[in-house]
Amino acid sequence: MPISACVIQRLEKSASDSPATLVPASELHPDSDALDSLVTRLTDAYHGKAKRWGRLNEHTVAVSEVEQDAVGASDASVDEPPADDTPPWDDAAAESTGLVATSSRFPAEFKAYLQDERDLQTLAASLGEAIKTLVDDHLPTGGHLILADQRQGETRHLFLALVHHRDGFVIGDDGRVAITGQVNHSQMSLAFRLNLTQWQEGGPSSQYLSLLADRGARKLADDLQALLGASEGVDPKSETRTLLKAFSDYVEREDMAEETSREKTDALIDYAQDQASRGEAMTLDELSALVDDDKPRAFYEHIRNADYGLSPEIPPDKRTLNQFRRFTGRAEGVSISFDSHLLGNSIEYDEERDRLIIKKLPNKLKEQLQGG
Repeated sequence: MPISACVIQRLEKSASDSPATLVPASELHPDSDALDSLVTRLTDAYHGKAKRWGRLNEHTVAVSEVEQDAVGASDASVDEPPADDTPPWDDAAAESTGLVATSSRFPAEFKAYLQDERDLQTLAASLGEAIKTLVDDHLPTGGHLILADQRQGETRHLFLALVHHRDGFVIGDDGRVAITGQVNHSQMSLAFRLNLTQWQEGGPSSQYLSLLADRGARKLADDLQALLGASEGVDPKSETRTLLKAFSDYVEREDMAEETSREKTDALIDYAQDQASRGEAMTLDELSALVDDDKPRAFYEHIRNADYGLSPEIPPDKRTLNQFRRFTGRAEGVSISFDSHLLGNSIEYDEERDRLIIKKLPNKLKEQLQGG
C-alpha cells in the first residue's frame, strides 16, 4: 500500500515508574523500500488482530480552541483523557442542533489534516503528546510511534502504531555473531486505523475507525478510544456469527443442492477473509450478489425481512470465520450436510451411540416424510 507521508517519533520511558517523554520527528521520514516494507508488515499484523470498530464523534471543539503547535514543543500542555467511568462525549453538552459534543480534540484535528489545514508532522506530534499519558498509565516501556498516511486505490487511510524492539542476531562478514536491536513488527501495544475516505463520504452506519483491542489490554483500548473521541460501533464477533446464521437459514430456505451450497459457502468465506486481510468491512450488498448470482438482492432482502439486526457494513471476525465450515457425509444411500454452528443446537452428536439427533427438520424433508 503506497505511503503518501510518514512520521516516526520516539516515546522514551526508561522504567515502569518513570514518565514517558516524546522525542518528536524533525521531518517526515523519507520514502524508501525499507519504510514501505515495515509499514506493510505492521498493517498486515494489525489486520490479523482483535479490534474494535466504530466512528468518530464529530462536531467537537474547533481546532483553533485547542491549537497546539506541537512540533518541537514536546512540553505542550495536553488535556488528560476522561476518567474510567466518564464517556468520551457528553450528550448534555450538545447544542440544540442535536450534534454530539466531545471532550476529545482529535476528530477536529483529523478533519483539519484532511482539509490540508495542518500537516502530518504537526498531527503526529499532537498525538504523541497525548499518547504519552496512555504509555504512563498502561505500559512499562516506550517505543517508536509510527503514523502513516496510506493510499489503497482511491481509498486513503491514516494508520498509527506504537512498536517496540527486541534483540536479534546477525552474522557479519567476518563470520562473527552480534546482537542488534530489531523492530518487533508482529507486536504492537496500541494502534488505530482511520479510513479517511469513508469518513469524508459520511453515512450513519459507516464503521470507518478500528483500534487494537487485545484481550489483555481492554483498559488501554478504552482509554485510546476516549482519547480519539470515538464511539464503539458493532461487535465484529457477534455480527459475523449472526451473518453466518442468516446465510445458513437462507441456504435452508432456498433448499440449495449440496454442491451449490458448498460453492456459495466458499464464496462467502473467501470474500470475508479477503476483506479481513485488507482491514475492510463486508457490505450486505456485495455479499448478497455473491450468494445468489441470479437474484443478487435476494439474500439482502432475506436479512432485512427476517430482522436479524445486522448492520449494512460488518467488520469480519477472522476467528469466527475460521470456525465456520460444513459437515458432510454420504453412506448407504444417506447424504448429510449441515453447517458447523448447528452442532450442539438443532443438531446433536451422540458419540457413544454413534448417532445424530436432528431437532428441526427441513420443511421439504418433513413434507416428503409425512407424504410417504
